[in-house]
Amino acid sequence: MTKKQDDKIGRAVDIENIDLAQMKLKTVDLPGLVEYAHSVGGFSVVPTEQGVIKGRAMNAMQEQTQERLDMILEQMRTLAKQAKEIQDRVEISHYVYDAEIKFEPVIGKKYFLYEKDDGVKLLSLIGPKDWGNSKSFKSCLAQVRLLSDHTWKVLERFDQESS
Repeated sequence: MTKKQDDKIGRAVDIENIDLAQMKLKTVDLPGLVEYAHSVGGFSVVPTEQGVIKGRAMNAMQEQTQERLDMILEQMRTLAKQAKEIQDRVEISHYVYDAEIKFEPVIGKKYFLYEKDDGVKLLSLIGPKDWGNSKSFKSCLAQVRLLSDHTWKVLERFDQESS
């Protein structure tokens, strides 16, 4: 066979010498989406001006809507956090109003919530460090403040060992 005939028929593929890394660089997963001709009879796909304009508009629209969605999500997180804080205030308020209160609490002042040895809760003006040795309670649960809506806000929680 002559060299010319060999070129027409084709040569045998030498599988041993195929560079797969190089082949991967020269191929695409979806050849119909490349912007140049991918076969001998193919033609290049050039976007029209209208396609470019629509593409930019779509990108801008997606960017703007994503920004708005992110902003709304952040607002939802803030609202959820505020709702949780109110829920916590209501919970501690029930706890305080179930306790013994031997005085009239003043809005904006700090108080201490104790648990006595018999399990009864007590609201006091005196902090755990001010009792000295005469304390008649099991533990100080929290330092609280009375808010203007008559809910209580926890300023500090104490563990069982801190009292």
